[in-house]
Parts: sequence; C-alpha cells; structure tokens
Amino acid sequence: MPIRLPQLSRREFLKRAALAGAACAFAPQIHAGIFGKSRDQHTLVFFSDSHIAADVATVKSGVNVADNLSACVRELAAWPVKPAAVIVNGDLAFKSGLPEDYATFGQTLAPVRALAPVHLSLGNHDEREHFWNAFPHDAAKLKSVPQKQAAVFSSARANWFLLDSLEVTDQADGEAGAAQLAWLDRELSTRPGKPAIVVCHHNLRLAGATTGLKDTAAMEEMFAKHPQVKAYIFGHTHDWKISRHASGVHLINLPPTGYVFKDGRPSGWVRCALAAAGAEFELRCLDANHPEHAQVQTLKWRA
Repeated sequence: MPIRLPQLSRREFLKRAALAGAACAFAPQIHAGIFGKSRDQHTLVFFSDSHIAADVATVKSGVNVADNLSACVRELAAWPVKPAAVIVNGDLAFKSGLPEDYATFGQTLAPVRALAPVHLSLGNHDEREHFWNAFPHDAAKLKSVPQKQAAVFSSARANWFLLDSLEVTDQADGEAGAAQLAWLDRELSTRPGKPAIVVCHHNLRLAGATTGLKDTAAMEEMFAKHPQVKAYIFGHTHDWKISRHASGVHLINLPPTGYVFKDGRPSGWVRCALAAAGAEFELRCLDANHPEHAQVQTLKWRA
C-alpha cells in the first residue's frame, strides 16, 4: 500500500502540532479556516518530488526544499474548500530515504492532515523500511504485493490505483514488477464500470525518455486491456506536462514541490477536479508570476 494517513480531528491535529512544532508557521485564524471549510468530494490534490531532508535548511539547485513544501501546504490550507484526498507521489525524502528525512517530512506536511486523508507513495529516493517505520501509529503494512505498496481507493467519480515503482533506492529507473502488475490487472478486472486513474512515481519509458518505468510495455498492455483506465499520473521528471498516450490514456506529469531540473520550469502542486466524463487539472505554481500559473487543462476521458 501507499500508506494512508487518516484525516485528523481538530483536537488531535492541534495536540500533535503543539508537540512537534509542525504548525509554527500557521496563525490561529488559519487553523480556524482549515476546520471551517466544506469538502469538495470531486477534488483531489497532488504533491510530488518534495525531496525533504532532515535539516530544514537544506538547499538543492538553489531551492530550500522544506520551504517550498511548507509554501504548498500553506496555499492548500488557504484554498476555499477541502479536497477529498491528497496524494504525495513519491520522492518524499531528499536522496536515500533516511529516517530523519521522514521525520522532517511528516512534520512539514502535518497541517495537510487536518484537511483530508493523505496517501503517501514511494519514489526512487525513498527507502521502504524507513518509510514504514516513520508512520507506525497511522498505518500498518498491507501485504497485497510482497515488498511493494499497492492500494486502491474510490472517490465519487473514479477509482484510484496507487502503485509502487521503487526498485533500488537512489537509482533512477523504477519497476512495478510482475506481482504488482498482476495485482493491478485483477483489481481493474473487478471494477470495470468506473473510470480508473493509475498513479505511479515513474514516467513511462517512451520515445526520448532516458529513465523511467522498466516495465512500460506491460503497463501499456494494461491500458489496452482495461478501457476504463483514463489517466496515468506520475512524477520523477520534475516537470509539468499533460500529453496523451497512443491508447488515448492521458499522461499527467506532476511538477515537483521541490526543485526543478530545468531552469524556468514550474514548481508547485496540482488540483484535480473530476467531472462525469473527464477532469480539470490546474497547476498551482509557487511563483505566482510564472506564465503557467493557474492554467487549467480540461481533459475528456477516452471511450
């Protein structure tokens, strides 16, 4: 499973925040705003590639990564409505998934747990055992797929399939693996009538890609076999882009909350609003002056 952190009550959130100092940047009126909001059951939020280190002063490519994640958290806390869920799609940790990295990550992300359930998945800079041990009171290790984390949850207008593409920590490529793909095939087969969205850290290794998912061909077979799959959402490349696979499946490349690989590309988070036959994806840049900030792309699902 990607670990699911349940939403916290106001009492539990404020208790944890006081103990950990996680909400020191949040004024009391913002606390009140978090708990006073209504929920939009059709909206989900994505963070990706936060790369949080133990030391909150850590800078990579000229960016303080913890400050960036904190800024995304504050923006989400100020959003007019609560999302149905928040998904953080891999590379939570800075480089090799140290226990201290996850401690800082958890503290930085803590206010989000007052808004919605949070789903955490793994990227190639994460480490499974340290990740599992970082959240012992919030989730147990499910054994759907041995040594992989695969989960499915349902929202009002889609089923969400969260995959684990971590193969070797701190190596660029990733792999779903035969057992996890077999699990995905079975789970899709039992849910044929509702749009399915697959979320995985690694990009498909298509023409021009130098790294990505080793078993891309097997994933493409899933697209062909299961027409209810409408989108594949990924991170890893630290870029923001929406394109379309030859099958008609939409490919949504999430931006990093942390640092970008190429100057001029946006960092930030993404809002997804599901419709009956498609979805809107909105980029929320940390730089409000970025030309792509607040741009909305409306997608129509394949038949």
